[in-house]
Amino acid sequence: MTAAGGGTAAETFEAERPRLIGLAYRMLGSVADAEDAVQDAWLRWDGLGDPGRGEIASPAAWLTTVTTRLALDRLKSATRAREQYVGPWLPEPVLREPDPAESFELAESLTLGFLTVLERLGPVERAVFVLVDVFGEPYERVALAVGRSEAACRQIAHRARTRLRAERRRFTDDPAHARELVDAFLAAALAGDV
Repeated sequence: MTAAGGGTAAETFEAERPRLIGLAYRMLGSVADAEDAVQDAWLRWDGLGDPGRGEIASPAAWLTTVTTRLALDRLKSATRAREQYVGPWLPEPVLREPDPAESFELAESLTLGFLTVLERLGPVERAVFVLVDVFGEPYERVALAVGRSEAACRQIAHRARTRLRAERRRFTDDPAHARELVDAFLAAALAGDV
């Protein structure tokens, strides 16, 4: 029951689970959908058996690829469902206490605004953008995860960045002032001061 890279299959998977949930959440915008995608990845990982897992050189890369593809499938089906929904779709926020090491990353990438901005991208654009710009994955791995060439992934990432910059709204030129407004609003909302 030993997986590639040492440890049991479950230990290998559990070591990657937080990162996989973060990846799936950033793509899907829903904790429940992210957990479902990661659980499906676990079922595929576990279903390989020891001989199959032993042939995998990098379990982390394999799990990233499988989770990305499962999230893409969910995004495509969710897009079809949202076409029938009237009104704006907003991703659900994550309400948990991050450890200090995660605070900066969470502040930058898991904000409701970031997830709403990601909704402007198509499923493959979102996957490439999140994998490259948020997780820092090399284009070679991203290409395998989304089933496109490296050159195509570079172009997709470029287009996604361009689209996000072009659609950025600037209500203020001072980012510190904008952050103060957001913090004040969140504090009031959490305190129940509507």
